Amino acid sequence: MKHERRRLRALALQALYEVDSVGHPAEEVLGRYEENLTPEGKSFLRQVVTGTLQLTAEIDALVAANAPEWPVAELAVIDRNILRLALWELLYWGETPVKVAINEAVELAKTYGSDSAPRFVNGVLGTLANQRPSKKPSPVE
Repeated sequence: MKHERRRLRALALQALYEVDSVGHPAEEVLGRYEENLTPEGKSFLRQVVTGTLQLTAEIDALVAANAPEWPVAELAVIDRNILRLALWELLYWGETPVKVAINEAVELAKTYGSDSAPRFVNGVLGTLANQRPSKKPSPVE
């Protein structure tokens, strides 16, 4: 499942990149990416992409506050979306361990980002991981 999740994160990143860079509707993009996935894969992909998109403004504000020398709008589109995806998993989803979320984001940055992207992504995520509350809030029923 580890390798499947890594592949799904790469697909999620590609979907987020497409939505961010050319403005295609998320549902249309997800429909194309979900075509050959298992039901579990579709569910994970959809959760990651829609969750990240729903909280983009909040996530971008966190990045801006913790990396003020790098305005979010001026970040490379791929780096911005790696951070968004990882921060959503790290801070909002809560099902991915902190080390795994950071490691997966760094691996995405190594594969898709610029030469300096892995270090930048690791730094921002490390800073925000240290600031996050130690316990997840109880779900509201």
